[in-house]
Amino acid sequence: MIWLLRFVLLFFLFFLFSYVLKSLFTSKRKLEAARKHKRFLLIDDQDVRKNFLLTYKGAIFAGEKYMGPADNTFDVVSIIISPENTVSLKGLVKDDFFYMDKKILECYPNAKIHWKSPVKEFLQD
Repeated sequence: MIWLLRFVLLFFLFFLFSYVLKSLFTSKRKLEAARKHKRFLLIDDQDVRKNFLLTYKGAIFAGEKYMGPADNTFDVVSIIISPENTVSLKGLVKDDFFYMDKKILECYPNAKIHWKSPVKEFLQD
């Protein structure tokens, strides 16, 4: 009986340890830390079906990737970026959006980037 109790306790400790390690290294935690410190961070799975998240100067953006033909191969040809919260855009200037464009184009050079409202109207002025 005591061996069974030790086994259950050992299993519980292993489960708790793995849960703590998993939660420390999640991408959502990294994104939130970068947002709080107003740093740039792009979290992107290279899978085209999965969206990416980026943060810059306290604002979080979500990007949708679309695949199509480009230069005799299939690649990401279109990216639509929308802000998660429009209130967090306060204080951003056009150069900030151009910087984000540049960083995204480093990962996806064949992509054309489209911004959703209200950023779209801001960049057209």
